[in-house]
Amino acid sequence: MLMSKSTESFISNMTIQRQFFPNDEDQTGAAKALLRLQDTYNLDTDTLSRGNLPGVKHKSFLTAEDCFELGKIAYTEADYYHTELWMEQALKQLDEGEVSSADKAYILDYLSYAVYQQGDLGKAMMLTKRLLELDPEHQRANGNMKYFEYIMAKEKEANKSSTDSEDQMEQETEVKKKDYLPERRKYEMLCRGEGLKMTPRRQKRLFCRYYDGNRNPRYILGPVKQEDEWDKPRIVRFLDIISDEEIETVKELAKPRLSRATVHDPETGKLTTAHYRVSKSAWLSGYESPVVSRINTRIQDLTGLDVSTAEELQVANYGVGGQYEPHFDFARANEPDAFKELGTGNRIATWLFYMSDVSAGGATVFPEVGASVWPKKGTAVFWYNLFPSGEGDYSTRHAACPVLVGNKWGKYHSRCSHCQQTTWRSGALLVGCLGFLFALHFMVE
Repeated sequence: MLMSKSTESFISNMTIQRQFFPNDEDQTGAAKALLRLQDTYNLDTDTLSRGNLPGVKHKSFLTAEDCFELGKIAYTEADYYHTELWMEQALKQLDEGEVSSADKAYILDYLSYAVYQQGDLGKAMMLTKRLLELDPEHQRANGNMKYFEYIMAKEKEANKSSTDSEDQMEQETEVKKKDYLPERRKYEMLCRGEGLKMTPRRQKRLFCRYYDGNRNPRYILGPVKQEDEWDKPRIVRFLDIISDEEIETVKELAKPRLSRATVHDPETGKLTTAHYRVSKSAWLSGYESPVVSRINTRIQDLTGLDVSTAEELQVANYGVGGQYEPHFDFARANEPDAFKELGTGNRIATWLFYMSDVSAGGATVFPEVGASVWPKKGTAVFWYNLFPSGEGDYSTRHAACPVLVGNKWGKYHSRCSHCQQTTWRSGALLVGCLGFLFALHFMVE
């Protein structure tokens, strides 16, 4: 009886806790995140599988079965490139003697088809032959082999009369590959630290200074440290601008409210989830905590922009592979109603806090100009999104690189709930809205 009651209690408890367990969507999301990291940071499958990542003290290994599952998820997305990479890694680990429940025949079946879909008929035939050596009665493999042999024979006949035209097609295909998504390549290079280097002449124009917020009474006797990160667009960094205690308070306030982050859809005018922004977010109001209110006041004092009518601050958490691909913080000419629901004007500027040091990844990059801004705990960066005329500065297009090692707490967005007037450095009067972007980056044990 006691055993029966214990069993029933255990089953009941597991049923309740099951809602908190990872589901298929979580597994797919984690797999896509690993593939994203692999592409962004040019990591080969063996490096990822062995856990040989920068800044990692305690390595985690992927088994052959793990690699097989990654390959299967890529296969269901018709991503045959990554299917091939991870099925080959699974096969390699099995060939090296790893004991696993993964079946070589299953792996070869997926692998041969993925290779064929990428146009390598010879390799597909070789892999199918190996599959038939393991399982001579494999129905699909026997059918595929006959089909591959038929296609190979037809190609040989065609090659005799069209060698020149095929060479030309290959060259055209190569050109297309090189030109494919140039911004994406720039973004990934900047995330890896392979961005443009400033000329010595431009570097000489970058300075560090003590800044008093244009003689703000709070900072005349105790100015903050400020340094130039980039010249065009002008990006400045404030050092020692947020304390560890403030960071912890914001984290604790945000954690219970985290949910999937959204973006503004210019076609519908509504907020929606998007594959290019992978994170969870929460919103905080200044009246909830004196810490949030104090942070708002600090930004207002240092920027000269009024935040009294700002909307709630947004905090975002980026898990493994979390990112925000290149985007603008301001509304473009074809998005006149971008902030209509919020009752605001456009975003004049962006403020970005860094609340931890990141071992690998997590940079904020600007593909248009080749700038990379790296996280430094307790600092913040600031830039203007609009010119004095009110036109958007397209060079401020930026992205949040995925964190390779660690866990990154992301963005606060604060937009004014009413348009404000502010005097520009040149004296011009600009009507718009201040957009804050706090980013909290810290490692979670």
